Amino acid sequence: MRGNDIADLERVASQVWDDLAISPEERRIAGPIVRLIASRSRNLDEQLAEATTNWRLERIGAVERCALRMALAELTIGETPPRVVIQEAVTLSERFGSGGSAKFVNGVLDALARKMGRI
Repeated sequence: MRGNDIADLERVASQVWDDLAISPEERRIAGPIVRLIASRSRNLDEQLAEATTNWRLERIGAVERCALRMALAELTIGETPPRVVIQEAVTLSERFGSGGSAKFVNGVLDALARKMGRI
């Protein structure tokens, strides 16, 4: 993303957080994740593509792609324990994704976390 796109994304995120009354602590955690996804989306997608060798990213459902991107960004930042990051992504996938989403997301993130040396 370009600089203006990142600023736009941060503005939209801030507006959504205001609308949802997101706490300052939650914003402190979410802000770096949003910025990392915005600034390094191509790199994150390359890492996901390597981990999903039998699936092109375009074929992965939007919910699953978003959960994977957020979790990979959070794993990259490294402040949250990897198992917590993975479980949060699995929970999002179960709630908002399709039937096999949780297992798929869990497997991809487990492989990525191992490759990163986080677990």
